[in-house]
Amino acid sequence: MTGQPPVWRLDISIPAPAVPAFEAALAELGGAMATDAPEAHADVGLQVYLDAEPGRPRLAGLLAGAALQAGVSVPEARVERLPDVDWVTESHRALPAIQAGPFYIHGAHVEEPAPPGAIPILIEAGPAFGTGRHESTLGCLLALADLAKHRKVARAPTRALDMGCGSGLLAIAIAKLWGCPVRAVDNDPAAVRAAAGNAAANGVGERVAAWRGDGYDEKALGTEARFDLIAANILAAPLRAMAPELKRHLAPGGVAVLSGLLDDQADAVIAAHAPLRLARRLPLGGWVTLVLEA
Repeated sequence: MTGQPPVWRLDISIPAPAVPAFEAALAELGGAMATDAPEAHADVGLQVYLDAEPGRPRLAGLLAGAALQAGVSVPEARVERLPDVDWVTESHRALPAIQAGPFYIHGAHVEEPAPPGAIPILIEAGPAFGTGRHESTLGCLLALADLAKHRKVARAPTRALDMGCGSGLLAIAIAKLWGCPVRAVDNDPAAVRAAAGNAAANGVGERVAAWRGDGYDEKALGTEARFDLIAANILAAPLRAMAPELKRHLAPGGVAVLSGLLDDQADAVIAAHAPLRLARRLPLGGWVTLVLEA
């Protein structure tokens, strides 16, 4: 026995252009997602790994909403309980390293060295979101690298925040780019543990402080916390809901990097963060990363 909780797998097959809409909708179930490699003129398989069986009425509503948004038929959903194996870890274990701008993101199983001049980041397999493969995470990494390379930050950040940190990938990237202290906050204790472990494995454990908190929780941030750089790769609805708190915690002249939103959700997220100024809009595969300046 592995000691892992029961794992359920949800399988659907959808047209490739509809994948972002279904990913955004099914993210509300809180599981880990994987997609099959798309083939020409063929649908894409999307799998969601969950620690509990999803309620049928809720699942039907999420699928119907995503299908309506994407303009496709509601797919048939197959839900099954898997054997007692850590399928999230197993599904990630054989993933190859990826290059995201200057970052070389890899697991411990990858033996090839990082290319010359690359910034290596070790992210082990696990259930916490953030391996650099999803377009929203990739967009954040590219935006951060662009901020570091070009003068799009008024000053080098002296204090940064990764809100909804997941695996801690963005916090680690920030610490490696600027060498500044980073708060990594998530409401999932497993993600907080993963972020702390990944930061230590990447040699930035003293710079990255991982905390459990619900949004901009004073216990996690401190009562007077202000940050020169805030990264938040979550979803459009919580980004809008937390916009007032983000603006309160962003230092004058600071920058926010936001993602986890679809193309047609970007304008609403930008409006919620007014009067922050849009500095960059980076679209990737139906997803958008926004860079906002105070």
